Amino acid sequence: MPFTLPEGLAPEVYPLAWLVGRWHGEGVVGYPGIEESAFTQDVVFDHDGGPYLSYTSTIRLVVAPDDAAALTAQDAADDASPQELGPVWSTESGFWRVPPERPAELTDEQFPVEVLLADPSGHVSLYLGAVGNGRIDLASDVVVRTSTGADVTAGTRLYGLVQGELMWANDLAAFGQPMQTYASARLARVTDEE
Repeated sequence: MPFTLPEGLAPEVYPLAWLVGRWHGEGVVGYPGIEESAFTQDVVFDHDGGPYLSYTSTIRLVVAPDDAAALTAQDAADDASPQELGPVWSTESGFWRVPPERPAELTDEQFPVEVLLADPSGHVSLYLGAVGNGRIDLASDVVVRTSTGADVTAGTRLYGLVQGELMWANDLAAFGQPMQTYASARLARVTDEE
């Protein structure tokens, strides 16, 4: 299916246009002190015509059903109540933008990107990076937390458009641990017909 620019999208964010829409899929989260668990994720990239994209993400853990028959995450999403999907693991919201200044180290196919994310567990993070050729590489510039927020000190994120699906990976430095894998997922675009 050919890609068309979303109607009313500001030219400043054309390099991020392929993200616009609703995405749903499955992934896994795990870290020292956090047991590896499967999850489902819903992501929305949207715009209001301004020079940025808005972003929301909700991750729910997948829990084993009470009976012996195993459900896939899609079965759970189609047939089960939200409680059967398990608790919300994380939510975040924020804004993605392409600043006008292009750093000299970027190739002609790359554009700078800035991402501001907030989550209700007491964190605000600013990520800087580059977007180009269906790939986004981000590294935290600053992570601010409340006095009760988890001890997260840095992070990196990688997003890629692979055969029409959105793949992402998130590494963290937290709780005194060095930078390492935290979560990853594979998401499919949700169309209005679904």
